[in-house]
Amino acid sequence: MTTMPPPFAVISGAQVQRTLQGREQEIVELIEAAYRWHGAGDTVNPPSYFLRFPDRPTARIIALPASIGGKVRVDGIKWISSFPENVAAGIPRASAVLILNDHDTGYPFACLESSIISATRTAASAALAADRLSAGRPRPRRVGFVGTGLIARYIHTFLAGTGWAFDEIGVHDTHPGSAAGFRDHLEQAERSGHAAGAARITVHDSAEQLIRSSDLVVFATVAAQPHVEEPAWFDHHPLVLHVSLRDLSPRILLDAVNIVDDVEHCLKADTSPHLVEQLTGDRDFLHGTLDDVLSGRVGVPRDRTVVFSPFGLGVLDLAVGKDVYDQVRQAGDLQVVPDFFHDLRRHG
Repeated sequence: MTTMPPPFAVISGAQVQRTLQGREQEIVELIEAAYRWHGAGDTVNPPSYFLRFPDRPTARIIALPASIGGKVRVDGIKWISSFPENVAAGIPRASAVLILNDHDTGYPFACLESSIISATRTAASAALAADRLSAGRPRPRRVGFVGTGLIARYIHTFLAGTGWAFDEIGVHDTHPGSAAGFRDHLEQAERSGHAAGAARITVHDSAEQLIRSSDLVVFATVAAQPHVEEPAWFDHHPLVLHVSLRDLSPRILLDAVNIVDDVEHCLKADTSPHLVEQLTGDRDFLHGTLDDVLSGRVGVPRDRTVVFSPFGLGVLDLAVGKDVYDQVRQAGDLQVVPDFFHDLRRHG
């Protein structure tokens, strides 16, 4: 019997966005399932590989290979670049593609624009963590965003799309123009009904002001090293979504309950948790993973600051990317590249 490789398709960013829009709760549930598959050992998620450039020290491109089982059953790799200098040129910092490989033959069968997929899985992970890590404590009503780019926008969208309502939304960014643009986005979301409630939106001059006035703090910056140093700013014990991973000093993490997405992945590349490990020589400061919390193996105290530090797992990109592929295919909208695989006869 001859097995033919699957046809190769290209899925554009516009198709990705249309497919994911308005499905926040559904995607959060998919991300939860992916975390559970990962926790059960039904994934392969090797270390991410960083390509850095001596002549462009702020830039990097990261390869995230992965394989996921469960109901998804797909292999693949995300290739995502971060060039912060793009922002000054008026284009987004990050760009990405996702390649999906067939489970049985290994042939790649789709290339998807993936900056939207990456932002979506990051935001869904953050919304899931916010929900589960706030259980047992009063639901946060004051949220603050440190960093106001694409990821912050997606996290706000996913919080609003999964039922969160806030009385106050704080905004802080080292670039005033970015803070003002994000404020305008939030105001438009409030007016259009895309966010529950009618929050008061405040642009804060400092991270300290924002943190002290927020019960839920979201870090979504491009910081390369810690810039928030004072544990006293967190004396009110907020829930912290440390999405950008390098904002908090070791002193803050040592004074908090620390939850990560994956221990081995998070403790590398000079993330804040990695700096704590280097400082202390052990991992005793970690309380567990998000899957530990989802499965009830780890409880989260209500009277301490809780910090969720997700490194970002390639299996989450695969789960969302495969969902997008399935949706586009079922709609009959796949753009297939004819004869992409051409010389398929072993001996010519």
